[in-house]
Amino acid sequence: MAQSQGWVKRYFKAFCKGFFVAVPVAVTFLDRVACVARVEGASMQPSLNPGGSRSSDVVLLNHWKVRNFEVQRGDIVSLVTMGHKNQYVKVPRGHMWVEGDHHGHSFDSNSFGPVSLGLLHAHATHILWPPERWQKLESILPPERSPVQSSEEE
Repeated sequence: MAQSQGWVKRYFKAFCKGFFVAVPVAVTFLDRVACVARVEGASMQPSLNPGGSRSSDVVLLNHWKVRNFEVQRGDIVSLVTMGHKNQYVKVPRGHMWVEGDHHGHSFDSNSFGPVSLGLLHAHATHILWPPERWQKLESILPPERSPVQSSEEE
């Protein structure tokens, strides 16, 4: 009987040591390096969740890649959840303008204006699910989405 209690005690002690090391490491990794997220809705169609798709795309979000706010036009990014519809808006320094691919079905800068770079959460780099859509996400800028040049910038 004493031998079985010793085994349980050793097992519990090893479990606790592993738990108190693994959980902080995992949380730090998911918060600072990368995590996985499911894309829901039609806002990023056709790049993500193409029409007629039965399942949502699951993407890898790379936090490390945006740590210096180095994003390019056409990158797919994730923002921390937070109206300038049909207006020309000057985007101030330290801000960015974000738009979903599916115009009219996106809650984006057309609705809430320029976004502070401080709200940049991650950069989507790969589609992980469904398996038939495994791929690296490339930065693509549709030709109709070119920036408007103001007279001050010329």
